Amino acid sequence: MGAMFRSEEMALCQMFIQPEAAYTSVSELGETGAVQFRDLNGEVSAFQRKFVNEVRRCDEMERKLRYIEAEVKKDGVSIPDLRDELPRAPNPREIIDLEAHLEKTENEILESSQNAVNLKSNYLELTELRHVLERTQSFFFEQEDAINLDATRSGMSPEDQQQQQIRGRLGFVAGVIQRERVPGFERMLWRISRGNVFLRQVELEKPLEDPNTGNEIFKTVFVAFFQGEQLKTRIKKVCTGFHASLYPCPSVHEDREDMLAGVRTRLEDLDMVLNQTRDHRSRVIMSVSKQLPTWRIMVKKMKAIYHTLNLFNMDVTKKCLIGECWVPVNDLPVVQKALSDGSASVGSTIPSFLNVIDTNEAPPTFNRTNKFTRGFQNLIDAYGIASYRECNPALYTIITFPFLFGIMFGDLGHGLIMFLFALWMVTGEKKLGAKKSTNEIWNIFFGGRYIILLMGIFSCYTGFVYNDVFSKSMNIFGSSWTITYNVSTVMTNKDLQLNPGSDQLHEDVYPIGLDPVWQLATNKIIFLNSYKMKLSIIFGVVHMIFGVCMSVVNFNHFRRRQSILLEFLPQIIFLVLLFAYMVFMMFMKWVQYTAKTDFQPHTPGCAPSVLIMFINMMLFKSTDPLPGCYEFMYSFQNKLQKGFVLVALVCVPWMLLGKPFYVMFSKKNKDASSHHNGDINQGMEMTPEPTADEQPKPSAGASGGHDHEDEPISEIFIHQAIHTIEYVLSTISHTASYLRLWALSLAHAQLSEVLWNMVLQMGLKQTSYTGAIMLYIVFGCWALFTLAILVMMEGLSAFLHTLRLHWVEFMSKFYEGLGHVFQPFSFKIILDEDDVSE
Repeated sequence: MGAMFRSEEMALCQMFIQPEAAYTSVSELGETGAVQFRDLNGEVSAFQRKFVNEVRRCDEMERKLRYIEAEVKKDGVSIPDLRDELPRAPNPREIIDLEAHLEKTENEILESSQNAVNLKSNYLELTELRHVLERTQSFFFEQEDAINLDATRSGMSPEDQQQQQIRGRLGFVAGVIQRERVPGFERMLWRISRGNVFLRQVELEKPLEDPNTGNEIFKTVFVAFFQGEQLKTRIKKVCTGFHASLYPCPSVHEDREDMLAGVRTRLEDLDMVLNQTRDHRSRVIMSVSKQLPTWRIMVKKMKAIYHTLNLFNMDVTKKCLIGECWVPVNDLPVVQKALSDGSASVGSTIPSFLNVIDTNEAPPTFNRTNKFTRGFQNLIDAYGIASYRECNPALYTIITFPFLFGIMFGDLGHGLIMFLFALWMVTGEKKLGAKKSTNEIWNIFFGGRYIILLMGIFSCYTGFVYNDVFSKSMNIFGSSWTITYNVSTVMTNKDLQLNPGSDQLHEDVYPIGLDPVWQLATNKIIFLNSYKMKLSIIFGVVHMIFGVCMSVVNFNHFRRRQSILLEFLPQIIFLVLLFAYMVFMMFMKWVQYTAKTDFQPHTPGCAPSVLIMFINMMLFKSTDPLPGCYEFMYSFQNKLQKGFVLVALVCVPWMLLGKPFYVMFSKKNKDASSHHNGDINQGMEMTPEPTADEQPKPSAGASGGHDHEDEPISEIFIHQAIHTIEYVLSTISHTASYLRLWALSLAHAQLSEVLWNMVLQMGLKQTSYTGAIMLYIVFGCWALFTLAILVMMEGLSAFLHTLRLHWVEFMSKFYEGLGHVFQPFSFKIILDEDDVSE
């Protein structure tokens, strides 16, 4: 939990690695994920770096893997997920074998694919030829029958009839064309021949397969009869333009039968060869699919290693690689062990060195998280990365965020739904996390499953305190109110008033939460308005005071203890004397004024309004009390309040002028000291001026982490004036902003009650047997609206308002958020990002 309190301490390190051990050492560092490398070759282009050829080899291997993966998916073969430990990056000796294996596999798949395309093309041509020979039989029979009929009618001899058949036969062209091109094809033939072409066609019922794409194609067999060689040439040109396939077709029936038999025999042989080709391709694909995930991870790790090695610099002798990196101080032993393991794996005799170097540069911010705290840390990082070693609000957000959400979403039933949904995600997180989903909404819900779990738990708690379950109350302990009216009075009057002085048993206070009798009261909303509004102010002031107090932790850590006196003290005094005092008056009003007293000034009718009292306190005004009542709650209240306001007003110039005067006097003392020292030296001892790198830079602090030492005094006064005005006005606006706790809670409760009365009551009010059927339908509508509106939409609204209360009202009191995140070289992060992008 110490890592969550503030970011971890970072060290800038310089590592010296032998070239032969560089690859394995960086591979070990990638497995640990504890190092963020700096680019030492920023002025060198990507194409001029040392390991650019190795990166290109990895790119080529990735291209081959993408092609192989596409072919595997094309055949419908599933790629198994790696459930065991992920493979490590291959050794340099294994890279050559992997590259050769990928080359061989790609060539095998390419060869099998090309062979399959060629065989399918031949198969398609033979299939089309078979259809032409089969489907054109009837066309030729009709032609021969027509010629024989003419010869018979003219009384010719058999020899003359045969000669007539030869002379009467027309020329023809037979082929296959795609079905959607037939109308245009037919019109074009009509135009070029002026109607002298006789086109016969028949559609193929079964589609054919395109050998290149595998898509289905619907085609039509046609025969175009014509007369004359000139017309034949034109028809062939039209067929070429419409991409029609022409096939030879004998005009004699016996020749067609012989050709058809030969085509069928060739189709059978070709079908057998195609099956063998498919089996061979299937065996190759099946064997490759099992190794594909391993190859893919190994190549990604190789590419990441060489990209990282391009960040290194070569020394002058070109015998050592030099790299700079940020390392968490707690992980320095892990990094040193990774370097030694990398050198030992290749048998290097010269060990690698890791030196910590001093720097004035602001280190990156690193908060070590686990699966539970990661979601809360992401909420803070979405606002701004914490400055280095700044107090981390995520630790306190774990409790305050779901608690403030529960105040706004206080319903036991709705909170239980949210809790069960989060519990399902938490208990099955391994199974659900293994499924890489591309649904962004689901990934957000799953990433924040522990946040939703705690929000559901706190919503159940506050719903129990509000005694609110789907807008209804639970009578667990029995009401503490008693009815003194008789039965006739109760039955004949719509509204009756219960006196808290006599009708509420003082000895039997309701144990926890809201008394269920308020569910039946007509002034329920008035009572809950006052109750929840005061609660929101109380929790808001406590939350802001806690935020202001957290600034002390930052001031103390960054050794700016003067800011505790000049900034924190006037801020906390101003906030406590005005707004914490208002909270105190709320509690005093609850305790002091009761219906069970005979002292008139302490009866509920004499209770003053805390808001009016606070306004009078700020304006130094007074209000005449009611007869028999006191204006103030205690005797010295007026004098005390005036003292509080005067002290609070003193805090404003304290905040405005304290820090600028301190900086101004500090500068004068520093200048006087340096001038005094210069007089002693008398110029006899010359010292070189510090270089730019040696100049002390301000540490990345929080809450104004810069020292303002280099700024002019005028700018310091302006900055402090802006800061003071912002704080004074924000104490008022932020306190009012916490009223959203009351507003959303009241709106959620009222919306839930409206949904119950206007939807579910439609079925509950039915007394006949049809009420059961109607209730079944109405309950479905009510459940749908409850989930969609009250749980989803209202839950999202409460989540966003809670987020705003933390980002603006709470974190603005102490959080600067000007850091940059620690981005380690980690194989796990790289692979997860690639999975998301895919």
